[in-house]
Amino acid sequence: AMERLDLVSQVSCNAPYLFSEKEWKQDAGTIVVYDFGVKWNILRHFGKRGFKVQVVPYNTPAEEVMKYRPKAILLSNGPGDPATVPSSVQEIQKIVGKVPILAICMGHQLLARAVGAQTYKLKFGHHGINHPVKDLSNNKIIITSQNHGFAVRAETLPGKEVQLNHINLNDGTVEGFCSDSLRFYSVQFH
Repeated sequence: AMERLDLVSQVSCNAPYLFSEKEWKQDAGTIVVYDFGVKWNILRHFGKRGFKVQVVPYNTPAEEVMKYRPKAILLSNGPGDPATVPSSVQEIQKIVGKVPILAICMGHQLLARAVGAQTYKLKFGHHGINHPVKDLSNNKIIITSQNHGFAVRAETLPGKEVQLNHINLNDGTVEGFCSDSLRFYSVQFH
């Protein structure tokens, strides 16, 4: 059973590192990536867009992250139960509203917990390709790739500041939320 299983600590990097490839011109500022089990292609996409990509372990204190003077912070994907990483939730709480945050998958669930929402184990996890997700901002349907066994409890998202913006059309679960005032955008899918 995945519930109460801490896998993040087993897949995160052990020390901060700069992710780069030779041809990149890194002049757009720094993106700090909390590594909960990040996919390298996500890092490559930031680098190709001119960002310096600074990756840090999942348990890095917010104060250390802010020393990089990030343009934004990515809370990466990763495996396991978000309830098993409470120290990360506490650090995320310290950066919410201070710098733009993008969150994906595990990062999405941890951000939800950081703003006071709850997560739960899905009866049937979402795995594989072709999961239809509705973007509530424009009513368009996007076809996504997913790999998660936990979800955000919609009714626990804080009301006025946080907007639900994506839902799974197969089971109605939360696939994304955002906040203009707190400067974050979060998606469950890849």
